[in-house]
Amino acid sequence: MAEQKSIHGLWRSRWLFILAATGSAVGLGNIWKFPYITGENGGGAFVLVYLACICVIGIPVMIAEVTLGRLGRQSPINTMHALVKDQNAAKFWGGIGWMGAVSGFLILSFYSVIAGWSLAYIFRMAGGAFDGATAQSVGTIFGDLLGNPEALLGWHTIFMVLTIGIVARGVNKGLERSISILMPLLFLILVVLLGYSMSTEGFGAAFNFLFSFDFSKITAESIVVALGHAFFTLSLGMGAIMAYGAYMPKSASVGKTVLTVAFLDTLIALVAGLVIFPIVFSNGLEAGAGPGLLFQTLPLAFSQMPAGTVFGTLFFLLVAFAALSSAISLGEPVVAWAVESKGMSRVAAATWIGIVIWLLGVGTILSFNLWADFKIFGRTIFDNLDFLTANILLPLGGLLIAIFVGWVMHKQDVADEVKMESPFMYNVWRFLVKFVAPVAVAIVLINGLI
Repeated sequence: MAEQKSIHGLWRSRWLFILAATGSAVGLGNIWKFPYITGENGGGAFVLVYLACICVIGIPVMIAEVTLGRLGRQSPINTMHALVKDQNAAKFWGGIGWMGAVSGFLILSFYSVIAGWSLAYIFRMAGGAFDGATAQSVGTIFGDLLGNPEALLGWHTIFMVLTIGIVARGVNKGLERSISILMPLLFLILVVLLGYSMSTEGFGAAFNFLFSFDFSKITAESIVVALGHAFFTLSLGMGAIMAYGAYMPKSASVGKTVLTVAFLDTLIALVAGLVIFPIVFSNGLEAGAGPGLLFQTLPLAFSQMPAGTVFGTLFFLLVAFAALSSAISLGEPVVAWAVESKGMSRVAAATWIGIVIWLLGVGTILSFNLWADFKIFGRTIFDNLDFLTANILLPLGGLLIAIFVGWVMHKQDVADEVKMESPFMYNVWRFLVKFVAPVAVAIVLINGLI
């Protein structure tokens, strides 16, 4: 395929791509979901299974998605149209780009609402709302927030303005500049919180919980959960990685770069566990507390520890930074498409698309209060959006990416773009992306539907 040029610009270095892709991958999933699913599935043995899944599914599919993006050098939608034409493939495969862009669009609409909770908690924590709190009062604070549509709308609006404001400024002035500030700050806050957690009496128990291996606690369901999270944590199938791959310098090694991103993403998830679980264990709380761990269990723990207000505020600042770094990657694919295909300026594209996403987010806000009893297929608007994206669109998109790269594209085109130095490693990757990853992602898809 003839070399394409991106009209949006390129990352100035391989490391900026790594920071951007890591920022996309590091979101609420690392800081919120990974610790609690680890807690629910037995700790260290689950971590080992999860790491294996990252290696056999996450990394191979991510290499495939970055490869598609760098070959096409456009938004995921136009990249897939160009590749389908170049490879003489059936037009059906062009749907991969649409599926990814629509997934990111829908996810951002409710992700922004939940990220808004973290903004609200920064100010509540800093303002002393949790000082001396009890389990009941913490639950009341969270319940009052969810029951207040005006407050949720305000925080959702602020988060969307921040996200779209960054995307509107483009690859270099917007995405690159924000990522080069957000990610170092995120790492710094994480290190500070880790230092604090290491000083607590629960650190030893937390370390053993995360890194001691009891395989008797691993079930078939645990393996499927690990498969699913390994896939979703790297932002696969939602257009973000393909869009970011389009801005990746030609000189950068796809394989080495993706390995670095996967390593950093996994490291941050593990460090987040070492930040959260010592606090949980030191206060005699439940490790498998589920989604409430972030907004109910941890605020209670912070309220009972020395300097809890300071560390609690830092923690929710970390959550907000992680959410914002992911959110901008979700907005980029659709905005890039509007600029390419509709002739819009980046500011106009980001503004109009941001307004539509914001409006869709109102449905999620109302799902927690005024429309809580309004159900479609037995689910609220938020639950339907979550189910459609997490259980259908993302795994289906990832499955099709693996099949397209492994089976449909010309073998030489793939080899020329991936450019792995070791023929053995290239053959291992090709085997994984052709045979192992499609089967594993299909299991995730079928399990999600069942």
